[in-house]
Amino acid sequence: MTRIGIIVEFQMEPANHAAFTAIISGHARKTKEEEPGCQQFDVMQPTKKGEPDLTRVMLVEVYADDAAFKAHGENPRLATVRDAYAALITGRTLTMCRM
Repeated sequence: MTRIGIIVEFQMEPANHAAFTAIISGHARKTKEEEPGCQQFDVMQPTKKGEPDLTRVMLVEVYADDAAFKAHGENPRLATVRDAYAALITGRTLTMCRM
């Protein structure tokens, strides 16, 4: 069984950082609580010269297998979360990995 790793980088205006982080942190917590196939879901704050880079937030997610990742994508909460942060971000880069 191959685990699935996801790295997501979000870009935003600094003024939207706090609101975005609150939404995505709640999503991470609920994913870990509700989805047994989610092995890791970390919200990471990039830094620039030792200070928080408020234009970026990164996620590191690990799912037990393809089925667990598929279940995450089909969770109705995910669409709600995406709608909630859509106006707060200026870009998103997602990288999928096999582990």
